[in-house]
Amino acid sequence: MLTVDFFTPIVDDPVDFGRIAAVNSLSDVYAMGGRPMAALNVAGFPEKKLPADILAGILQGGAESAARAGCAIVGGHTVDDDELKYGLAVVGSIHPDRIVTNAGARPGNALILTKPLGTGLLSTALKKDKLDSDAVRRLVDVMTTLNDTASARMLEHGVTACTDITGFGLGGHAYEVAKASGVTVRLDSASVPLIDGALWAAKKGYLTGGGNTNRAFVKNEAAIDAGTGENLLHAVFDPQTAGGLLIAVPIHHAVPLLDSLRDACPQASIVGECLPRQDALIEIQ
Repeated sequence: MLTVDFFTPIVDDPVDFGRIAAVNSLSDVYAMGGRPMAALNVAGFPEKKLPADILAGILQGGAESAARAGCAIVGGHTVDDDELKYGLAVVGSIHPDRIVTNAGARPGNALILTKPLGTGLLSTALKKDKLDSDAVRRLVDVMTTLNDTASARMLEHGVTACTDITGFGLGGHAYEVAKASGVTVRLDSASVPLIDGALWAAKKGYLTGGGNTNRAFVKNEAAIDAGTGENLLHAVFDPQTAGGLLIAVPIHHAVPLLDSLRDACPQASIVGECLPRQDALIEIQ
């Protein structure tokens, strides 16, 4: 398998940005049950505006995340660009009979989310200089956690479908699972894990344009309970960077899978279930 992803900085520290971008790029491989093998750096760098040590820090961070994943960075390409960008093109391996897609969810499956939500909301607050150093570190810790353990453990516990949670947010990616699998996904918003401060950021109005777009995209095929809090909905549709995996498993595998994830994904939670196809593709309660 081959995948590529890159984006502009969402944190100030170059090394942290490189680490986050690499984790984000590797996630597509993990979501399919694969193992990353090799990668190429992909960067746009405004060489007339920024010192070269910033690029060096970014590449260092990317190399650190790749090394933790057992993935060799074997080269890459950098172009002069007005806007700083970085990510990886990743080659991964998987047995053709064990490929996991977002199209295999079945009625009766439980849905497990492995990482807490809120990276978009909190990154927006960071851009406005509204996060203290502890909040920034919590945010970075979430975004630099690899999905490697979650990917390996789901394969041991009967995974039927999986997707990584990125730009479409939990709501948008759950909608994609429902559509591809021919089921309705019911999300329990009260069970969704959140990064500390995510609801505060939503309440303060540190919202992203992408979150509004995600919500508008599914509104004609979504049934949202009137009692669901507005700030919680902002979190459900919040675009994520280097987010976790949304894993569908038969219900009897859900608790054993959660137990196996506690060391690597302490906030992993059952966030919903798959139902036979209803009028709405996604229900949020």
